[in-house]
Amino acid sequence: MCRRQPGIAIGRLCEKCDGKCPVCDSYVRPETLVRICDECNFGTYGGRCIICGAPDPTLLSGISDAYYCAECTRLEKDRDGCPKIVNLGASRTDLFYERRRLGASSFLARLNIF
Repeated sequence: MCRRQPGIAIGRLCEKCDGKCPVCDSYVRPETLVRICDECNFGTYGGRCIICGAPDPTLLSGISDAYYCAECTRLEKDRDGCPKIVNLGASRTDLFYERRRLGASSFLARLNIF
């Protein structure tokens, strides 16, 4: 999950994930509206589903607003930060090109692994 400071943007869900709590995947008792950070709502990421990242094919926006369930609200999991799922595949692709651009030895030195 992203976990940055949430902004004013409201999290959206696609038709497949509609009604699901982004933290615990529960479908019961939606209560608190989900807010996501500005970086997760910027550019082409805006309006995408916060769970699977799928855009709505018609308007490129989510089909419904996302809500935390009552249990996550009671346990204050809605205050942990931005709940958008960060795609591991994109992170690995970025890592591959970063290594390739800098060379393996300078990349590892920059990460202080040696």
